[in-house]
Amino acid sequence: MDVRIEGQVVSVPEGADFASALKQALSGKKFKSVVAASAGGRDYDLTTAVPQGTEEITPISADSPEGTQIIRHSTAHVMALAVKRLFPDALVTIGPSIDNGFYYDFDVETPFTQGDLEKIEAEMKKICAERLPFIRSEMSSADAVAKFGAMGEKYKVEIINDLGAETVSLYQEGEFTDLCRGPHVPHTGFCQHVRLLSAAGAYWRGDEKNRMLSRIYGTAFADEKALKDYLHQLEEAKRRDHRKLGRELGLFTFFEHVAPGMVFWLPNGMLLRTILEDFWKREHLKRGYQIVQGPQLLRQETWKQSGHYDHYRQNMYFTKIDEEMYGIKPMNCIGHMLIYGNAVRSYRDLPVRMFELGLVHRHEKSGVLHGLLRVRQFTQDDAHILCTPEQLEGEIINVIRLIQSLMQLFDFKYKIEISTRPEDSIGTDEAWEMATGALLNAVQKEGLPYSINEGDGAFYGPKIDVKLLDCIGREWQCSTIQVDFTLPERFDLTYVGQDGERHRPVMVHRAIMGSVERFIGVLIEQYAGAMPVWLAPEQARLLTVTDAALDAARDMERRFQAAGIRVSLDERNEKLGFKVREAQMAKIPYMLVVGEKEAQSGTVSIRLRTGENLGMKTVEETIELIKAEAAKPFTQGGMSYSFA
Repeated sequence: MDVRIEGQVVSVPEGADFASALKQALSGKKFKSVVAASAGGRDYDLTTAVPQGTEEITPISADSPEGTQIIRHSTAHVMALAVKRLFPDALVTIGPSIDNGFYYDFDVETPFTQGDLEKIEAEMKKICAERLPFIRSEMSSADAVAKFGAMGEKYKVEIINDLGAETVSLYQEGEFTDLCRGPHVPHTGFCQHVRLLSAAGAYWRGDEKNRMLSRIYGTAFADEKALKDYLHQLEEAKRRDHRKLGRELGLFTFFEHVAPGMVFWLPNGMLLRTILEDFWKREHLKRGYQIVQGPQLLRQETWKQSGHYDHYRQNMYFTKIDEEMYGIKPMNCIGHMLIYGNAVRSYRDLPVRMFELGLVHRHEKSGVLHGLLRVRQFTQDDAHILCTPEQLEGEIINVIRLIQSLMQLFDFKYKIEISTRPEDSIGTDEAWEMATGALLNAVQKEGLPYSINEGDGAFYGPKIDVKLLDCIGREWQCSTIQVDFTLPERFDLTYVGQDGERHRPVMVHRAIMGSVERFIGVLIEQYAGAMPVWLAPEQARLLTVTDAALDAARDMERRFQAAGIRVSLDERNEKLGFKVREAQMAKIPYMLVVGEKEAQSGTVSIRLRTGENLGMKTVEETIELIKAEAAKPFTQGGMSYSFA
């Protein structure tokens, strides 16, 4: 049988396995990095016989995304073997690979501790050194039930019975056998670059009525460098965690017993948010947007008319007023459509661009709430553009450029996905084709790379999603552009065309920051709490050395404030070193020291939060220095900032 492998055609004898086939086409070094093979749309172990009729084989290398997932799944099996060696009474359940790692759930009398994880990881290293082969076998479900039943593995018996299959596949490494579809790496030596991360509780099958299991999370990579890089990223993520920094910097807090998933903004955080929102409003006014605001509650019938009741009600909150049901808005589009429809519009009026920093509520499950990044009450920088079909592409391009300007302002890299029609959608095929085509044309005209996310559009239209990447490579979904031909139809929105007839506008739903809360959370982590000077709630802090400098420092404080600098005065009777350390911990960009010499000369000694010392400058020079630093991010990208 002739089979193509990476451009070569090799002859594969009947019954030969994938390993022997790949050896013919790959160099020794490359072959050693292969963990599995793909053929006919399916992945196989290297020890599996190549099926008759196979035309092409694709090797799966250890450092590829697919290979890394196979390594992680195999490492979960290695962990289960280590647990069974150290804790023979532990019952095994499931152990899948997940994003960035793997986990395995065990039924044990006493939950695993950090000390247990260290012992388990050490045992895993021994198992990897043994280079135990992963051996696949198949048996009838009845025999498998008998086998696992005899081993006392009741969870495996339950899984097999639920599968309802005639046969199942098993994998064995050493003395451990597990129920699994595979594929797996050739032997346990491929699993040596591993780290166990944490232990947690998890209900069997995610049902709180079932027994609580002990879950161990871990990660594994193809090589030691990739593992070390990932562990460094985890440490960076802990250091930058916006929840921790939010507490330390006095930005926000949560009272879960009062309002789970809803933010309480503290003075510093509210000031930061106000600066950001004021800047963003001005940017929209410059670009021809009209600022509007809709109500929080709309009658339930309105949500039925829009389609949200049928497609989104599980994420909405409802309340009864005067025997009528109202929905608390999860988005702002209906309010904007009603405002548009409140007046007769001519083609000369279009496009109409309405912008709202709109407070919305969405019901998120308690298990997914995560600081500012996933909340139940948040503010969207939401806008809706009503335009003619001829204007649509140009409006999408304008929004793309606004997104690019914001990403450039904060030094975010990003990638673009275009999400197409989902199964659960409304609207005609023609409308969906026109909407999707407009998004594709706009992205292509701007010369931007993109990927297609099949079936993940909104229920009323396709969309562009912009995933921004922070400084340690994590992805965040913020910006979105959605094209909608359907809701204007449902709300009978029209404009009078040049022919004097009524026509239907197209609506672009768009958010740039997305959730303001999420965006601020991402910014906190991007900058590790050290916000850019223009956005810092406190830009400078005056630090007195002795009481003799108090009057001069208070006068300087007034002068800085009059110039629009956000400044505070630390006049406590504490040592200067203590005051400086506190200001550095608070991430204050400028520490302005005022001693007797500075008080007499009308100067300050400037220290930066980085530890750099800029020496003595007059108040006027310092004001100009801070203003110039605040303006630096705005020198490109078409955005502006002022202290007014």
